[in-house]
Amino acid sequence: MSDEINYTEAYEELQTIVSDIEDGEISVDELSEKVKRASKLIRICKEKLTKTEGDVNDILKELDEN
Repeated sequence: MSDEINYTEAYEELQTIVSDIEDGEISVDELSEKVKRASKLIRICKEKLTKTEGDVNDILKELDEN
């Protein structure tokens, strides 16, 4: 996996982890690592959404000024 993961990849991996946990497909030994990975993916998604929101707000502000 590359150093830079995009939103869609992070979201899909997160969905897989959640699904595996819900289905009981993750052993207790794996659970801690999966939860840590899920936390990192959530952080990535949140950062990308926040950046996108800021970009959209900047564009809308520019449009209002014209």
